[in-house]
Amino acid sequence: MKKRLLILAVMAISLLSAQAQEKTPLRLSGTVVGVTNGKVYLQKFIDKYYVVIDSAKIQNGQFSFSTKTELPEIYGLSSNSKENPYLLFLDKNQITVKLDPADYDRTVVKGSALHALYTDYMNQKEVKIDQFIKQHPSSLVSAYALYRHFAYRLTPAEIEANIKLLDPSLHKTTYVQVLKKLVATLNNVSIGKKAPGFSGTTPDGKTVGLSDRLGKGYLLIDFWASWCTPCRKENPGIVKVYQKYKDKGFDILAISLDKSKEQWVKAIADDHLEWTQISELKQWQNEVLNKYGVRSIPANFLVDSKGVIVAKNVFGEDLEKILNELLNK
Repeated sequence: MKKRLLILAVMAISLLSAQAQEKTPLRLSGTVVGVTNGKVYLQKFIDKYYVVIDSAKIQNGQFSFSTKTELPEIYGLSSNSKENPYLLFLDKNQITVKLDPADYDRTVVKGSALHALYTDYMNQKEVKIDQFIKQHPSSLVSAYALYRHFAYRLTPAEIEANIKLLDPSLHKTTYVQVLKKLVATLNNVSIGKKAPGFSGTTPDGKTVGLSDRLGKGYLLIDFWASWCTPCRKENPGIVKVYQKYKDKGFDILAISLDKSKEQWVKAIADDHLEWTQISELKQWQNEVLNKYGVRSIPANFLVDSKGVIVAKNVFGEDLEKILNELLNK
């Protein structure tokens, strides 16, 4: 009898697992503005990256997908597999898309209630994430908004509090799982904690690690990229501070999220960045980012001679003020 019950339990678990992995055929069709042939690529959104999972021929400017996939979920559409796609929230409804490759802002999506909510969310000027989640606790849009637009500016406690507002049905999604790991990471890189070790490659091929740069004063661990407009706007202020304090116990170790070495090196020269630069040229697929919980750039960590974090995300006048206080004690 016990053996039979065990077999039945295993069968039940297997059935539940199969149901959880069950995929639903898309009901997605549309047109591509200015394009009469070629392909439209359906891409799965996976933590800041897109992976092509299917393609459809464009015939007379029209395309359609009936791909079996997870729904509801976030995908991307593009007419070029090498370009960033149009972000698209798909559900089980009949959905039509008028895709404009020249300007995604002109793309029109009809039929997806989930995407309609996302569009409404993006059109709001000021969103309080806790209130938005309370209004839409079961929506994937809420989980995505917290994950993508708010996590980088919230404390670990605030992230946890917002996760609790989400319906339990969302807790197994990639977005919430990433947030849960992020909470632990952010606690490990809070002020007063020792900065995690790392190393990287300079433009001339040398390997430089964090430990190589400690012991001489205060070090700014700076995350940036040549393609990051806010980063480039911050660089003149960092240059000014560096020139003022570089001979008084201040240095910088910059980590670039670039993919192109040529663009990275050009930006270093154009912005007059004289300090040590390292990069693995992997953009967001950089293990250092995971260690520090960096979800948005520019970002930085100021550490003392022993590698203890004394400040986070300080720029311009704020950075200069902190250094003035620390170096003139």
